[in-house]
Amino acid sequence: MKKTLAFKTFIMLAVVLFISFGFKSKPSASASYKCMIQMTNYTGEGAYIAISLLNPNGEYEKTLYVQGDDDEWYSDITNWWQFHGKVRADIDAITGATISGGGRTISIIQLEDDKIDAGYKIRFESAVEDQEYYKDDVEFELTSASVKSKVEGHGFIRYVRMMPQ
Repeated sequence: MKKTLAFKTFIMLAVVLFISFGFKSKPSASASYKCMIQMTNYTGEGAYIAISLLNPNGEYEKTLYVQGDDDEWYSDITNWWQFHGKVRADIDAITGATISGGGRTISIIQLEDDKIDAGYKIRFESAVEDQEYYKDDVEFELTSASVKSKVEGHGFIRYVRMMPQ
């Protein structure tokens, strides 16, 4: 009787462990978004812009895109550099040229579906050589509505328009 109960308990435990650990969780689905950045009519060098995903606590989670491909100037984007400089993730695949005053650019960024309507934010930081740095030139919560909208900037960025691709 004890052997049968022990054997049944062992089988049940094995089944529970198999079910718990035997299946890999499905990765979060992600979507591509067109992100148009329209700059103000300022004079001077092209702007470096870091586009970052912030978690619900307001902490950097990852870099989504960087406008400016000369890493010598990344430290001018002060707050982002404090995050990226420690992490040193490879961002070669998500960089583009700087944007001059009055110019515009369209980038494609990837956002996981589970970040939308979950308290995450997207931040656009901008810096221009020998001029200002704007930590939150544009910052907004990722919602179903905001990823299809236009958001005004506070510094070198006139506005950002997002659109699902």
